[in-house]
Amino acid sequence: MNFTLPKIAPLNEAMQAAAQARQNNLTKPAGSLGRLEELSVQLAGILEQERPSLSRKAVIVMAGDHGVVAEGVSAFPAEVTPQMVLNFLHG
Repeated sequence: MNFTLPKIAPLNEAMQAAAQARQNNLTKPAGSLGRLEELSVQLAGILEQERPSLSRKAVIVMAGDHGVVAEGVSAFPAEVTPQMVLNFLHG
């Protein structure tokens, strides 16, 4: 541990800001991915990359309207969900 701690650098705030700005410009309601958005911004700061890439890791994300469109409480029509998911997949 004594060898590892000195090697840990502070988060790169510029990369975090760039990653957050990118999140804010994606086709989705702001903050709609919750903790996942926060983690992506933190990861950008750790890896010092606006769009960090993790090899050999996996995140399973599922999306659906779950009937909220039919209830009239969704902000978007059902057709928007598949388009948003495709946008997420393409970054």
